[in-house]
Amino acid sequence: MSLDLTTFEKAIDQLQQSVEVAFDDNYMHSQSETIRNIIMAGVIQHFEIVYELSWKFMQRWLKINFNPEQAEFPRTRKDLFRLAAKVGILENPLEWFAYAEARNMTSHTYDEEEAEKVFLLAPPLAIAAEKLLIRLKENG
Repeated sequence: MSLDLTTFEKAIDQLQQSVEVAFDDNYMHSQSETIRNIIMAGVIQHFEIVYELSWKFMQRWLKINFNPEQAEFPRTRKDLFRLAAKVGILENPLEWFAYAEARNMTSHTYDEEEAEKVFLLAPPLAIAAEKLLIRLKENG
């Protein structure tokens, strides 16, 4: 059985598009502060969606491709990221630790400084999630 990655693919595409707009300095400087804040909030929302889908698809992939003894089913997200790297669907689990921490920040409080940190992690997450998608498809 293979994974239907359609929703994941669409979410990554939306994150990539929102990052492209948000990091276009000429465009952003031509917008009001209100519009810039709305765009930033959209990027953060797409970050959250892609992060959530990423770890869920990692977990599903492991359940499909390994029996419980082989997969040593992870108890924490960090364990999941380490295992995903061990089996070759992630390059670097440490970057995913940072995405997890950022996601936790967005779900517990809103603070402009914390929002900026998450916003700045959106481009690398888009790249990492695209790599994950490719590996899930290749190893499906």
